[in-house]
Amino acid sequence: MSSPLPIAPGSPWLAPLAGFSDLAFRLLCRERGAAVAVTEMVSAKGLVYGSPGTEPLLATCPEDCPLVVQLFGAEPETVARAMDLLLARGFTHFDLNAGCSVPKVVKTGAGAALLNDPARLVCVVAAMVRAVGPGRVGVKLRLGWCAGRECHLDLGRALEDAGVAWLTLHPRTARQAFSGRADWPEIAALVSRVSIPVMASGDLFTAEDAAACLKESGASGVMFARGAMADPAVFSRLQALLDGQVLPPATPAELAALVSRHAELIRRFDFPRRGFLRLRTIVPRYLRGLPGAKAVREALIRAADWSELPGIIERIAAARSEESC
Repeated sequence: MSSPLPIAPGSPWLAPLAGFSDLAFRLLCRERGAAVAVTEMVSAKGLVYGSPGTEPLLATCPEDCPLVVQLFGAEPETVARAMDLLLARGFTHFDLNAGCSVPKVVKTGAGAALLNDPARLVCVVAAMVRAVGPGRVGVKLRLGWCAGRECHLDLGRALEDAGVAWLTLHPRTARQAFSGRADWPEIAALVSRVSIPVMASGDLFTAEDAAACLKESGASGVMFARGAMADPAVFSRLQALLDGQVLPPATPAELAALVSRHAELIRRFDFPRRGFLRLRTIVPRYLRGLPGAKAVREALIRAADWSELPGIIERIAAARSEESC
């Protein structure tokens, strides 16, 4: 029997981030305080039918624990078959995405499209719970498909009755995507409606944001997404803040060490060329506010391969006040 997942204000999770929360990034965040990590979103149908793009999303290692596999799918039978395959490989905790509004997901009836078909959503979740047993399935929700069609409160109760162990709410509608502001009071409304833990998501860019959200919503915990992409130490910053401490911003030397460690993990766990391209995509997010960041970003974009990275890391460590960005 698997151990329960840590769900508490001081046990922040790393959200599923398409194109970002691969094994290397998950490990980087775990080293900086992430209590739980969720895989990138995995297609249940892709897993069942052996899609070549699915396998890399499930790469893991003993240090990558506890891990939640997030699935998307709209057919209970297919999702149940995917669960059987994942259980056979040793995965123990699962999440269903019912919040993604990306067209290629929605057009299959999955993701946020399930908010328009609550009965189907409950059937899919019930199939997952039957496959794995109690305490090991969560669901990621939004408020509803669009304004005026909010359904999260009724869905929360129905999903709890179906055996879901926790809920994560991003308090925007699917149609909003990431526009406007996350409506944290709606997280509080869901907390008051269900007896299972509710994880908060949405506009948690800093530790201070997360602490404010926890206070306002009464959520059981938080899930960092864009906040972790900008600062993988946001997890430890929140833990310190809840203990009454404020960690200082990362120094240039610490940012250089972060980039170096991320590169080391990518080279260990990813294909070299693909991993280098991923690093070029995410490192500029780490450097916001760094003196001379623009020049460093440009050098990184021009870099052709790993051989140029040590010089770029040296420039980050030596940054002073050449140019503020």
